[in-house]
Amino acid sequence: MTATTVSSELAANRRDIRPGRYIAWTLLFIGGLIMITPLLFMFSTSLKTSGQVYDLKLIPSAPTFENYLKVLQDGRFLQWFINSTFIAVVVTASNVFFDSLVGYTLAKFQFRGRYFIFLAILSTLMIPTEMLVIPWYLMSSQLGWLNSYWGIMFPGLMTAFGTFLMKQFFEGVPNDFLEAARVDGLNEFTIWWKIAMPMVVPAISALAIFSFLGNWTAFFWPLIVTTSKELYTLPVGISSFSAEAAIQWELIMTGAAIGTIPTLLVFLALQRYIVRGVMLAGLKG
Repeated sequence: MTATTVSSELAANRRDIRPGRYIAWTLLFIGGLIMITPLLFMFSTSLKTSGQVYDLKLIPSAPTFENYLKVLQDGRFLQWFINSTFIAVVVTASNVFFDSLVGYTLAKFQFRGRYFIFLAILSTLMIPTEMLVIPWYLMSSQLGWLNSYWGIMFPGLMTAFGTFLMKQFFEGVPNDFLEAARVDGLNEFTIWWKIAMPMVVPAISALAIFSFLGNWTAFFWPLIVTTSKELYTLPVGISSFSAEAAIQWELIMTGAAIGTIPTLLVFLALQRYIVRGVMLAGLKG
């Protein structure tokens, strides 16, 4: 086979692949546009006056930030924002610490019942959250955790998904490094913290991001366990505010935009960690 023949075949293959690639890109663009359109209209509506709300123009004729000033002047929004930030940060830190510790133990220690413990943890993923709400509520009521930060946080302080994710990554950590650290006299906690944890940073990043975003947007359980508006998280507070604002859609959309902006910033700043963590998690799984 001559070089000319090979070049002709490669060129033909490129021509065959190129139309499919363009079709895939086009479909991806259309799908992304469909998904982002509601978000764009939300931000667009937040910049409109009450008389422009029903104008379907994506770019307002006279954009204004007056709605943001009105919403932020309501002190409740700042309190709800602080509540959501505090809860999301504490639960995320707890997930990273405990899920990593349990995952490391299951991956690197051999003990009787290890496999069944892991199966029991994974089995909790099959239980819908709605079925757990009643036991959580009864437990909170009996222990006096209703209408408190602890009552909101305790169901998510450890997660089966995080344990599974970290276990899969810790299994890829070479045992030789751990044995060398044991020979040097390090205890197991120090080995986990200083040797194993730095080697699974992508998994930690993915777990932290998913945990933060999940708790930032949590609505169902915080709505049930809290009765005081001072303890509302931002999603619950926005829902309450939308009921009060009635048909003031520009204010409702402004509140929703304020709640969305932090998640967008987190995603834009850490998207490479999200993509890398998800890819590696899929390979490890």
